Amino acid sequence: MYPLHLLMALMLTVLSTHALAYGSTSSSKKACSKPTLTNITPAALTEVLPESQFSFQTSSSTLLSSIQVVANKLPVEITISEMTNGYIVTGKLPAAIKKKYVRVDVSASTINRCNGVDGWLLKMKEQPSAD
Repeated sequence: MYPLHLLMALMLTVLSTHALAYGSTSSSKKACSKPTLTNITPAALTEVLPESQFSFQTSSSTLLSSIQVVANKLPVEITISEMTNGYIVTGKLPAAIKKKYVRVDVSASTINRCNGVDGWLLKMKEQPSAD
């Protein structure tokens, strides 16, 4: 019986070392670096006039062609300017927005194909009625 136990222990040891040689799957994956938005103006929950301009900075790893901005689900035309450590994106709120609050949503992806979505909420100033 003793040789049988020794043989079993040896086989289990050999098999377990082969399994460990491949490493975990998480160590072989690349880290996903999503696009980041910084220097957002006007800041979240700021009160703004209709058709106000806004801007934000995005990381240099962002693919320019992937940047999309919507305000209350309406597409926003944007201008992108390159700077040393990323890009500055500027746009103007659509005139069609008549609600009290507007949500500006930004979606983009990076060079390593990581998608990111971010956004902020703005409060619209009420326009005096033209009497």
